Amino acid sequence: MKFAFFANTDWYLYNFRLATALRLRSLGVETVMISPPGEFGRRFADHGIRWLTLPMDRASLNPLREALLLRQLTRLLKRERPDLLHNFTVKCAVYGALAARAAAVPAVVNAVAGMGYVFTSDRAKARLLRPIVSALMRCTLGSGNSRVILQNPDDADAFAELRLAAPEKTRMIRSSGVDTGRFRPGGRDAETARPLRVVLAARLLWEKGIREYVDAAILLGQQGRRIELLLAGTPDPGNPRSVPRDEVERWHRDRLLQWLGHVDDMAALLREVDVMALPSYYREGVPKSLIEGAACGLALVTTGLPGCREVVTEHDVDGLRIEPRCAKSLAEALARLDDDRPLRRRLGTRARERALQHFDERIVIQKTIDVYGEVLGSPLTGAAPQYASAS
Repeated sequence: MKFAFFANTDWYLYNFRLATALRLRSLGVETVMISPPGEFGRRFADHGIRWLTLPMDRASLNPLREALLLRQLTRLLKRERPDLLHNFTVKCAVYGALAARAAAVPAVVNAVAGMGYVFTSDRAKARLLRPIVSALMRCTLGSGNSRVILQNPDDADAFAELRLAAPEKTRMIRSSGVDTGRFRPGGRDAETARPLRVVLAARLLWEKGIREYVDAAILLGQQGRRIELLLAGTPDPGNPRSVPRDEVERWHRDRLLQWLGHVDDMAALLREVDVMALPSYYREGVPKSLIEGAACGLALVTTGLPGCREVVTEHDVDGLRIEPRCAKSLAEALARLDDDRPLRRRLGTRARERALQHFDERIVIQKTIDVYGEVLGSPLTGAAPQYASAS
């Protein structure tokens, strides 16, 4: 049996879906990764997984270019003949569903993690694209032998309201999961005199709250606080709302924050920090950085917007919620954690408990495999995964 995974970056497939592919292999399923060219794709070979490339431009609106992409994807699927195609992100889901229909792929799963730029931005381009993308989603996502996986109830409600897919074909799986054995608390609690260390880890899009993070750093500096603010991630040139690289480099030079760029070993970094901040007003699915921070027992600071509130469910219980687009609110939350280290530890402990209960990747992967069984008509069987204990 063969499955194909199709996403708009090799980075996403490698960081978010490699564990699923390895689990499938243990069940006797070959998984082929499909994405545009990138720096991460070659790493699949180290795991014995094939990676195929397509010349996809995420920001393209050129009809000829898009028609060529669809034709190439259809040819690739006809050649590979997968039993199931799993598409990730809206554009890949629409194109993948169309190509799968043309290539007679028996089963399709479409994963939409967050509503994204087209549905959340007020910019003219997004408003222009919204009805077009909505129409394409209605025609493709819920058609044939398929399922749609969403990550939070708000997106499920939006899909139902916009009639993007039939409710009976929609499944909700919160997040892509986190390895709670690798991402686990470090030993910084024993240190009490050192500066508080905060990290924001995300694609560098304005809607992730990057500007608010920088402005909060300025406010905290004006207060004379010794709080170390780290920024992990790189600009995303394929997204129209990406932060320019020269601006990030300027913040680093001016010592407003420490820019780390791409971090290969995020688990090691998180063992050396105290707080994960994500002041996002982006329409998230369930942010990977938040669940990684939760698994590491960090205090979480984020907004109460869709996706983020799936991780920080209650202010002052499993994290701190701040006002969207408000640097002052973010600075106040970080100052509070700086002054109250027992609060930081309590929030981190509760965050870890929720990560173990809801976001362990073995639970998430098994739920995903159960969806595969639905569209294939029979369950994929194998040894039951062992879940982490609450520690």
